[in-house]
Amino acid sequence: MYKKIALLFTIFALSSLLVACGGAAPAPAPADEAEQEESAAEQEEAVEEEPAEEEPAAEAESTGSGEIGDPFDRITLRTNVGSDPPTLDPALVTDTTSNFFVRQMFVGLTGFDEEAQVVPELATEWEVSEDGLQWTFHLRDDIQWVRRNADGEYEALRPVVAGDVVYAVKRAIDPNTASDYAYVLYYIQGAEEANTADLETADVEALMGEVGVEAPDDTTVVFTLTAPAAYFPSVVALTTAYPLYQEAIDEFGEEWIEPGNIVTNGPYTLLERNYGASIYIEKSPLWVDADDVQIEVYGGPIIAEASTEMALYESNDIDVMGSDPGWGPPLPDMDRIKTDPVLSEELYIAPKTCTYYYGFLETKPPFDDVNVRKAFSLAIDRQSLIDNVIKGEQIAAHSFVPPGIFGNVADNMEIGAELLADYGDRITEAQNLLAEAGYPEGEGIDVVLGHNTSESHAQIAQVVQAMWQEAFPQAQITIENQEWAVYLDTLDPESPDENKPNIYRSAWCTDYPDANNWHNDVFNSK
Repeated sequence: MYKKIALLFTIFALSSLLVACGGAAPAPAPADEAEQEESAAEQEEAVEEEPAEEEPAAEAESTGSGEIGDPFDRITLRTNVGSDPPTLDPALVTDTTSNFFVRQMFVGLTGFDEEAQVVPELATEWEVSEDGLQWTFHLRDDIQWVRRNADGEYEALRPVVAGDVVYAVKRAIDPNTASDYAYVLYYIQGAEEANTADLETADVEALMGEVGVEAPDDTTVVFTLTAPAAYFPSVVALTTAYPLYQEAIDEFGEEWIEPGNIVTNGPYTLLERNYGASIYIEKSPLWVDADDVQIEVYGGPIIAEASTEMALYESNDIDVMGSDPGWGPPLPDMDRIKTDPVLSEELYIAPKTCTYYYGFLETKPPFDDVNVRKAFSLAIDRQSLIDNVIKGEQIAAHSFVPPGIFGNVADNMEIGAELLADYGDRITEAQNLLAEAGYPEGEGIDVVLGHNTSESHAQIAQVVQAMWQEAFPQAQITIENQEWAVYLDTLDPESPDENKPNIYRSAWCTDYPDANNWHNDVFNSK
């Protein structure tokens, strides 16, 4: 999937969350990812999405046999999930909410520790050939495929084997799967050719046979790449490369991810899912390191409004409110939280490798003109937005890749230097650029700023809109919002441009801690 994004403004994110007294850290499983997104997808900052936010459905469809019961019957961490995960299929994950739950239920070949260093998960070790083109991963043999059946009993089906990795990687690459994240596997020989093949004219089966991944035995996976990629062990940490239990997919088709059907290999499995209302996962007693997993049940309601989430937290109906998943504290409440003697002690603000940004639609006026894009970017006072609206100690970005990512240039003040200039000087420059482009004081500009439904996103959009209106008084700037699933469809590359907003809110959270994931995977438009 090639993305066409014009950078408008960026804020390096920090994650804000509240944990009730005695509460644990918000992650229910042992440390597995440093700052994963997403990842893709997507996790943001104190204002996050992600990257996923959906309105609760009018009627919730309940699936699953799990009885949650009194939350204190078991060690339960109650949270607001924030948005309904669009999928629990590792190959189809593109948003942060889905990514979060999938990473609790599955493990891949590798993962990341708290310092974003690649660590073994399913793989015990790996090596690369001298030419850098062949990576060999050696697997442990004590990880089981597990199903929680309709009676609430856990069944160990069989060990995870190398063939499960091969199956999953090829399934993600297969164009019939329509995995939006298949492009992260294009480093593998034959992957791009197979994934981009025309389903009507190409011999897809033959192309899939040329994909460079194989399992010479049950504990060895070999990848052949198109070019050396030192970060490849980070790539296979993505959910797109997670092993899968083919038998469940063959038996249940798209329904394989439902409670009672889903087969997982990680610390948790799906307990109950009420679409649009709630989701819960439960500790797997058959997980190899089950004794180290302290939280037995994790999950909660799906609530789109951060203010409602805050009320639930203060009434002790949820134990934690944070941005992964769910929302961070409501922006209007940040001052109160920081000065409250109890809430201030429960507030945690931590770095997060995400960038919150607005993008332009370059394919139609006025943002087909680079000077108009520059003008709108210069006219945003990022620091004021952080200090007076978001208040989560974010960092005003002058480049796309945040600190903490290998290859970032956040400390190089010569890059994006115009964004570091005095704001008054930037406004003057922005007005001059707009006049040169034929839009003096914004005259003739009538654009839509779009965002997915969220109180925080709406507040940020309104403040930015006011900045633009003050700088360009003749411009017409309208704000529109859509619930998450509709918003994703609107921004899909296949959607017609006439349906897309001129400016759109988005975010990128690291899939793996290398600038290649930000520059190549986001902006590559070949």
